[in-house]
Amino acid sequence: MLNKSDPETKFMGIDFGERRIGISISDAEKKYSFNRDYVFNDKDLLRKLLNIIISENVTRMIIGYPVSLMNTSMDVTLRVDKFAEALKQFLKMKKLHVEITYFDERFTSKIAEESLLKSGVKKSKRREKGLVDSISAQMILQDYLDRMNNTGSC
Repeated sequence: MLNKSDPETKFMGIDFGERRIGISISDAEKKYSFNRDYVFNDKDLLRKLLNIIISENVTRMIIGYPVSLMNTSMDVTLRVDKFAEALKQFLKMKKLHVEITYFDERFTSKIAEESLLKSGVKKSKRREKGLVDSISAQMILQDYLDRMNNTGSC
């Protein structure tokens, strides 16, 4: 079982998108999430994620899981499932033991956009979809960390 206070490991947050994957990384104490940036969802995606996993010593990935307001799957939910399965198989092939966890991501993109607006980021910068993706990944991971640290479960 993973010791959440292990100073040698971190968690990664993922906001899956058809074009871009927003990425965030926790601190070693697993209390805070920092937006890392985004990577393009292309043929090199798994290799790019692998490089981040290794360089950051990631032991758990938290993938934002899109469901409708009625808690039902949508088309994008199935694409996230397919992505997560491909990622699991890739990591297994590379002999890396990284736990993959889903976490409800409802409203994170909208909240991320509003957060950028309120923070005074220039309009031209707010239009960068990759920034919204990485902020969304940060919010997914921070919500996960807060729940884990406040309830002792996740």
